[in-house]
Amino acid sequence: MAQDMKFEIPPEMREFAEKSMDQAKQAFDSFVAATRHAVGTAETQAKTLHTNAREAGQLAMGFAERNLAASFDFAHRLLKAKDAKEVTDLQVDYIKSQIATLSEQAKALQEQAAKVVQK
Repeated sequence: MAQDMKFEIPPEMREFAEKSMDQAKQAFDSFVAATRHAVGTAETQAKTLHTNAREAGQLAMGFAERNLAASFDFAHRLLKAKDAKEVTDLQVDYIKSQIATLSEQAKALQEQAAKVVQK
């Protein structure tokens, strides 16, 4: 007799369950979309930071190479100097040039740092 009983879900309960499932799926889909967006944003920011850090490193290396080349050039010219006046003139020119160069390089590095901070 117990086997003859059929279990039926009332139509209202079935409709309520279906609506609940639809709402749960929508909430899950929204969560997944938000997560994908967050991951995409994080990846973009990480790539930008990596690119900016690489650019800053390359900029600094370029400056170091130029400064070193200028120092070697200065040393080479000093070796060829004929007297103390020429040595002094070369040193004054070198110092003026380095001050201007370092000022430009500091400005460029500051701009690069600002670029990193803004993104």
